[in-house]
Amino acid sequence: MHLPSPNKFTRRQLLAAAAAGPLLGGSRISRDRVSAITDEIARTPADAIAFLKQYGLKWAELRSLPGKRGEYFVQPAADLKQAAREFKDAGIGVSFLNTSMCKYWLPGTEPVNPRAQKNPARFENRKEELRQAINAAHIFGVDKIRVFCFTRVAEAELLFPRIAEHLSELAEIAGHDKMTLLIENEGACNVGTADALAKLLKMLPSKWIGVNWDPHNAANRKEVAFPDGYEMIPAKRIGNVQIKGKSLLDPDIMDWAAIFQRLVKDGYKGKVGLETHIFGDIQIQKSHESMKEIIRIVG
Repeated sequence: MHLPSPNKFTRRQLLAAAAAGPLLGGSRISRDRVSAITDEIARTPADAIAFLKQYGLKWAELRSLPGKRGEYFVQPAADLKQAAREFKDAGIGVSFLNTSMCKYWLPGTEPVNPRAQKNPARFENRKEELRQAINAAHIFGVDKIRVFCFTRVAEAELLFPRIAEHLSELAEIAGHDKMTLLIENEGACNVGTADALAKLLKMLPSKWIGVNWDPHNAANRKEVAFPDGYEMIPAKRIGNVQIKGKSLLDPDIMDWAAIFQRLVKDGYKGKVGLETHIFGDIQIQKSHESMKEIIRIVG
């Protein structure tokens, strides 16, 4: 874009420059920073790779095996190595390893959801689970792992010191392997909004703890996720951003073009990943519609 001297900008030229995104410094969010959770976009690993290649993407987010119930991080090492080879052969890297770690009942608490299962085994095995996740992350060549903040209780903030204690313990283990644990704001857990996340982060100074920001999750907790919620979070601690399909396909929910521009302005260097989260027979169709919208936004 040809730009006149600063004192000769017209209103139209200013609007065009704004639409084009940052002109100086930083690196824009382009197609090579777009990812997607594979079990949301396809029913098989091969179809997930085909989806990513169709849109010229270089990254995948992993959670569960497409078409199956099991999470990647708990699979046998031999199966993980085979999957890693398939991604590598397709020219696709892994940007983020999603796990359900700490998305369960914390012993001694009473969940607000009466149907929540109270199984202490996962909490007792949390360090072993983390080591499994770290091993899986090494195989896939990724250094960011998702965690949560335990099943939601009525007065969640009163639990923050205890949650911080447990997450600090896990972060210390992760740090030995240069792995960063990214806390996702999730409404079913004790940290659902940016406001709550910011308060918890003050108790977690470890450089091995960061944020997996999902603004749509925060909006579901009745927070204005952007810009209000975003401005509460330390931008430098955001390590991954997830995008719900609903928030892409309904422009009244979220202005993703504005969010991308703000992320770049604040120096965000990570990826943005599609989590379609529209279920049933239309999920794959909506995944394609959502990805096309992301591609349109990033140009």
